[in-house]
This record gives sequence, structure tokens and C-alpha cells, in this order.
Amino acid sequence: MPGLTRVAIATTVAAVMLTAACGTDNNANGSTSPTGRTGSSAAASGRASNDPAGTTTTKATTDAFAAAGFSCATGTLRSSGSTAQGKVMAQLIDSYNATCGASINSYGGGGSGKGVADFLSGQTDFGGSDSPLKPEEQATASKDRCHGADAVDLPMVTGPIAIVYHLPGVRALTLTPAALSGIFGGTITSWDDPAIRDVNPGVDLPKLAISTVHRSEDSGTTDNFTRYLAAAGGWKFPGGKAWSAPGGIGAQGSDGVAKAVAATEGSIGYVEWGFARQYHLAMAEIDNGGGPVALTAGSAGAAVEAAQIVGTGKDLTLKIDYATKTPGAYPIVLVTYELVCTGGNGATADLLKSFLGYAVTDGQAGFDSLGAAPLPASIQSRVQDAIKGLN
Repeated sequence: MPGLTRVAIATTVAAVMLTAACGTDNNANGSTSPTGRTGSSAAASGRASNDPAGTTTTKATTDAFAAAGFSCATGTLRSSGSTAQGKVMAQLIDSYNATCGASINSYGGGGSGKGVADFLSGQTDFGGSDSPLKPEEQATASKDRCHGADAVDLPMVTGPIAIVYHLPGVRALTLTPAALSGIFGGTITSWDDPAIRDVNPGVDLPKLAISTVHRSEDSGTTDNFTRYLAAAGGWKFPGGKAWSAPGGIGAQGSDGVAKAVAATEGSIGYVEWGFARQYHLAMAEIDNGGGPVALTAGSAGAAVEAAQIVGTGKDLTLKIDYATKTPGAYPIVLVTYELVCTGGNGATADLLKSFLGYAVTDGQAGFDSLGAAPLPASIQSRVQDAIKGLN
């Protein structure tokens, strides 16, 4: 019977992961997912049926999850935030609910600004953001939101930022950080500009006006993209989550930017990798000085592997070297953080630890199919340790 149970569990998990992956293809912003599937999958996980509070920790269902010291829990959690991790969160929630018999609510999405605001105001149990909390936000949250405990940033998803373009007849394009700064800053206005033509020998670039597309709402993707431009391309405009350069077209979410680029000849924009793939958009290779690098899970992971942990205590904020010239490293990446309280989580503490533990172990598999990349193993280990200390 034990062997049969393991087979049944493995089959259930595999089926759920496949269903979730397929289901998110039609979910443009990754903000919804089926939840609360507690039938046969709950029985397979060995969930206790006489748990009145819905928080009993049960036998772990998968090897990496269990090996790291985590086990299933039931109950509900609320979350919102970064669209960069929307597709990933939809799959994680659906898979965890079915595996562990939980009923975690659908991920709310809405962008990093909403993720921070909802978390700080106590509307969610954890928030998603492409940028870490600011020092003043951490201080406020530690005093009020977390009842005196620390508010910390835990990296969870590597989200490469794709530079997408709509240029008839051109499916191979290389861009430098200087060229990108000129394009989005308004000083390079035509596709046949020498700054683009010189790094694309043999490419027939049309004399066509460039139309840039940026995020219209506060966005961690904007924050990370402009950090890259400032570090590597001489960007002169203010950074942050709000777009500050003049001109261009504003669109809501990466989904909106992707749709605008798909519909506008001569356009260029920045979106999370998953949306570039969903809309079959052409993606530029980036040359930081070490040669053109195409966006892949491996090239994005190479950039995160070299990041430094600059947070203190259980805060694991990363500093990415956007100006890297390492061959094979795709430099325009972001890391999505889960914003959590180290204490004061009350009745949700066990489920919060269990779900985030699942996300940083078994949940990391399959990210590539959703346009994300797993965290390097060394960072996964640090995140696991931090999660175990939540209470």
C-alpha cells in the first residue's frame, strides 16, 4: 500500500501541474486560477479529515518539499501584486491546493504597487513585488502591519524582462543598453538610426518611426528596466516604479504592453518573458559588451547567480549587476519578492510557511514553461531557511 500511495500521489501532482500549466495560457494577467480542489487529491495527500480549524500540518507529498523540512497545511491565504509572477502563482496555488487539500485564494495580480499597498494595509497575507520594500515601508510595516516583527523580502521567481518589437521582416535584432536608452529616452526615433544599424550588420532595417510602449501604472518591471538602463546605458531620467521619460504609449500591465506592441508596427516595449512568448512577439538579443545574448532560462539564471544578497537578517534583497559583461548572461532580469512578516502571522503562519516552502522547492520546477526561471540553488537554500523561521 505505501508504494501504491506514492504512485497515486505522483500521478495526481503531475496531472495537476499539467492542468495548471495549460489553464494559464488563456489567462493574460495570471490573476485567476481554479482553487479549492479538495476531492481525491486531498485524500491522496493524507490530509486529516477531522481538522476543525483547517490548519493541521500533514504528511509532505513530494520529495524536495519534504526533504527541505516542509509539509502540507490547509486553510486560506490572500495575495496580490506583481504580474511578473502572475502565471507562476496561478500554477503554484492550483497545484498546492490540489496536492495539500488547501483553499488558497486566487492570486490577485494588479502590479507591484498594489502588492505592496495591499500587504502594508493588511488586506493580504503576503504580497508580490518586483522591487523590495523601501526602508520606510519596512519600518512602517514592522511597527504596524507585522505587530513589531520584521517585514522582509524573500526572492521567489526569476522574471526575465524581454525587449519586444514589431518590425516587418526583422526577426533577428541586437540592441545595446545605449541604444535602448536612446530609444526609450526619445533621442533615437527611427529604426535605421546608426546606433541600431551599426550593431546589426546585414539586417535590413527600415526607415520607420519608432513607437515606444511603457507601463502606465506603477510597476516593478519598469523599476527594474530603468535600473538596467541607468546602470548600463546612461539613462538620465528618474527611476522607480512610475515611468518618467516623455512620450511613448502607456499600457496597463505587461499584458497591455504586449498587446500594444503586437498591434503597432514599428513599436518596441518591455514585458515579462511569459507575455512575449504568449503573444509570439519578436525579442531582441542584448549586447552589454560581451556579445549578443538571447533570452533563455539559462541566460537569465546566469545573471541572478551572480547577484549579491544585500538584505539584513531574514531579508534577502538581491543586488543584480545590470552592467555585467559576462558572456552568456542576459542582463535585463528582475526577481519577484514575496513580502511577508517574520512574526505576527497568527492562524495563517503554518499555511504561509507550507505554501512558500512548496513554492521554493517543488514549485520551482516548470517555471521555464511559464516564462520564468528557477532561483539558483544557493539562493533557494537561503529562502528556505528564512521561511522556516516565520511565525
